[in-house]
Amino acid sequence: MPDIGVDWPTIGKEAPQQQIPGAPPSPIVEAETDRSYTVSLEGLDHIGNSAEVIAQFQQQSALYQDRKKRANAAQIQRRAQADADVLGQILRSHGYYDADVEPTIQPQGQALLVTLTADPGSQYEFQSVELPGLAAAGREADKLRQAFAVKAGDPVVAEDVIAAGIALKIALGRLGFALAKVGDQQITVDHQTHLATLTLPVEPGPVAHFGTIRVTGKPPFDARHVQEIARFKPGDTFRQDKVDDLRRALIATGLLAAAEITVVPEASGQAVDLVVDMRPAPPRTVAGELGYGTGEGVSLQGSWEHRNLFPPEGALTLRGIAGTREQLAGVQFRRNNFKKRDQVLNLQLVASHTKYDAYTAKTIDFAADFERQSNIIWLKKWTWSVGTELLATDERGIFHDPTQKQTKTFLIAALPLSLAYDGSNDLLNPTKGYRISARVSPEYSLHGGSFGYSRAQLDASVYQPVSSSTILAGRIRLGTIFGASALDIAPSRRFYSGGGGSVRGYGYQRIGPHDTQGDPIGGRSLAEFGLEARFRFGNLGVVPFLDGGSLTEKAAPDLRHWQLGTGVGFRYYSNFGPIRVDIGTPLNRRPGDGRIAVAVSLGQAF
Repeated sequence: MPDIGVDWPTIGKEAPQQQIPGAPPSPIVEAETDRSYTVSLEGLDHIGNSAEVIAQFQQQSALYQDRKKRANAAQIQRRAQADADVLGQILRSHGYYDADVEPTIQPQGQALLVTLTADPGSQYEFQSVELPGLAAAGREADKLRQAFAVKAGDPVVAEDVIAAGIALKIALGRLGFALAKVGDQQITVDHQTHLATLTLPVEPGPVAHFGTIRVTGKPPFDARHVQEIARFKPGDTFRQDKVDDLRRALIATGLLAAAEITVVPEASGQAVDLVVDMRPAPPRTVAGELGYGTGEGVSLQGSWEHRNLFPPEGALTLRGIAGTREQLAGVQFRRNNFKKRDQVLNLQLVASHTKYDAYTAKTIDFAADFERQSNIIWLKKWTWSVGTELLATDERGIFHDPTQKQTKTFLIAALPLSLAYDGSNDLLNPTKGYRISARVSPEYSLHGGSFGYSRAQLDASVYQPVSSSTILAGRIRLGTIFGASALDIAPSRRFYSGGGGSVRGYGYQRIGPHDTQGDPIGGRSLAEFGLEARFRFGNLGVVPFLDGGSLTEKAAPDLRHWQLGTGVGFRYYSNFGPIRVDIGTPLNRRPGDGRIAVAVSLGQAF
């Protein structure tokens, strides 16, 4: 601008930036072309937690995040100065209060080298850590002091202080101090001695006990049912973790969109009431499913459910199946958290028509059972079920004449019982531990007279990690029917083997004795095993497997002659469990066995 003696401004271009000390004026600052660059950190090797510092820097660094993008010198210069400030702040958060970071930029061929040189200085330590007021906790004071892990002599690390404060609050809640207050921390730093003092005031208050539960909002069930779900009783010592567990369990009913629990002290201060404010969720669900299985054909399923038609948590479900092998219509009543948390009462009436190679059946089935369940929120070691089943079934299959299929009518009463122990670490995707379960079903059959028999089955599985991404898994299954021959029993009550949930590589129910037409007839004793190596790569997985099965008409399982299947499975690990696709082939294929069998399902094979 001639009138004031300066040049016209450059429109659309960045103004020249102040030069960083140590960087040559050309071509770094003056060049307008974009360049690639590399980042180097120096001076951190001698500090004990350098890897953690570098990792935090890389998460916050503008240079590091954009290192694959070219930029002009002015942009790189601004990022370098900003990153020097970031690294200095990180070092100070780790107790290096005298840290100094100097950025420099130098040419490196056609690219640029950005170096952040750090001088951390000495790491400050706590000279004293005081928790005034903690002594009021009485005999619990020592436990609370141990929960606050920062002590005199420890380095002044901000994350450690924050984590210790959170741990102290959790410990106060677990030890019954429902009304405890933790004040603001005060840290005083002496730059001459490189020492610091920490003071965190605590008011524990009295040890409280659980009082009554009250509900507000629009509750789908009353306070009495909330108390049944809770894992505590009135008068028990207050524990904040049990309050948190109750909130999660209420949401898990599927009847609440939100549940807020407020702790309200009684006048005496010795007990606290819980006020549960509920916001209901839609109680109805319409669901559909389309599936296909080798040997099972195409299946279209649909259901309508009202989860609270009979409060509390009395669900009514109507469901139907229209498939090439199965047609079904059923009604089910289910009451969750019946009398106690995770106990379920279940009643159902089903009319079905099934047509498999082994048999054809037209059945009316009424079943009732009472069970203790495991779930994702609270994975239980022991679960059990006891029930009864009454069915009338008209079945066509092989009986005593292996050359001719016949149709017979059966009236059957059963008392199924089961007991299971789960020592694994996950309900849908276990990676270590083991499981074992047993099931016994005494049954009484009316057909041309009457006779009784019992069906028994034992299942066990084990999971062994060999690396962070590899799991070895194995399972066995043994079953027997005693008290009657296999051919006296209704075909639908016999044992079968083969398929995606049994011995992969074989078609559904294809293992075991066959009739003269090559159709399976079922058996009296069963033995199966499965071996898997589960390799995981992020959200994807590959699972080679080997399965074996043996099915005979004898009472004892045959452990010498096996039908073997092998193949490979693929897994996608979603946030609700693994989705599996298994492709298998029989190793000792017999006439009538297919070369390939495919299984698709949610969850691991076992």
